[in-house]
Amino acid sequence: MEKFTENVQKFGFGLMRLPRLADGTIDVDQTAEMADRFLAAGMNYFDTAYVYEGSEEAIRKALVERVPRDKFYLTSKLNVTTNDAKDAASARQEFYTSLERTGAKYLDFYLLHAMNKENYSKFTEWDIFSFVKELKEKGLIRHYGFSFHDDPETLDRILTEHPDLEFVQLQINYIDWESPSVQSRACHEVAVKHDKPIVIMEPIKGGMLASPPQQVVDLMKQADPDASPASWALRFAASLKNVMVVLSGMSSLEQMEENLKTMKDFQPLSEAEQQVIVKARETINAIPQIPCTGCRYCVKDCPKHISIPRVFEAMNKILVYNNREQAERTFGFAVEDGGKPSECIHCGSCERNCPQHIQIRSWLEKAAAEFEK
Repeated sequence: MEKFTENVQKFGFGLMRLPRLADGTIDVDQTAEMADRFLAAGMNYFDTAYVYEGSEEAIRKALVERVPRDKFYLTSKLNVTTNDAKDAASARQEFYTSLERTGAKYLDFYLLHAMNKENYSKFTEWDIFSFVKELKEKGLIRHYGFSFHDDPETLDRILTEHPDLEFVQLQINYIDWESPSVQSRACHEVAVKHDKPIVIMEPIKGGMLASPPQQVVDLMKQADPDASPASWALRFAASLKNVMVVLSGMSSLEQMEENLKTMKDFQPLSEAEQQVIVKARETINAIPQIPCTGCRYCVKDCPKHISIPRVFEAMNKILVYNNREQAERTFGFAVEDGGKPSECIHCGSCERNCPQHIQIRSWLEKAAAEFEK
């Protein structure tokens, strides 16, 4: 891997879920306290993005204006799917807006945000790849890469066509490791094949692996009574090959303290502990859930444009993890994408196209009852 990773500590502070006050604004004072604790533990990587509402301004006040610039690494991202990115010029302006919001003078790491096969063409058409090269040449960024949400074939294509990309950010956690929709393991293997440093996002799967099903909690407690489920998830991710940093989007000092206990003196999982993770994954996968792989064949002919895979993702967060907060959030994204489950007209096109032979219409009725109360 590249030498620039040597001074980056293994644990990163994700700034997407910062604590908020009653009025909805970010609690800058608590964020500053969290940043201080993070730095005091020897950590140094902070991750924000143009589209993380209020995050860039908050980290300017909580960190940049209070700590010498050479004591931390700051990351942000350029997103071509935001409403602000109407053309190449406005997409490029996102960088300068981020630089102004953060007050950072330069960004240590800069990412092309949420890359997939659809928006890869837009990044290409707008020549954003040349843009980030120019930023590096000007000293406005130190290193550039991308975050990724798609299949391993697309990842391989991007890294093959743009070998100068210096690192990649992937969604990796132990439950998505063999997931047919996320394909964490296969994407990790592609990044390793290209010898790219890896930043891991969602190691605790949006907090769900901090409170897994009780069977998994019991399994982990039997193996190590003092280790929290979140610590198992973090250590799984951090133990993987080529990992530069593992991000955690923390929203309280308590979460920060708990994660630092695990990552300050990080120890990779032993072979016996790896087997505990395998059993945990098998236990979760054995829980009855909707067997949706996210292929989206069901969506293409839906007359109501219902985002069926996202609806099912929300349902599974209830069925498997009993996590109402995350389920409601995912369901909200599903409705933003298309129609509500209750709008299904029972035409059956989705079921005819489903390779998994899921009783989609029946599950949509259950989802409507669950979320549209």
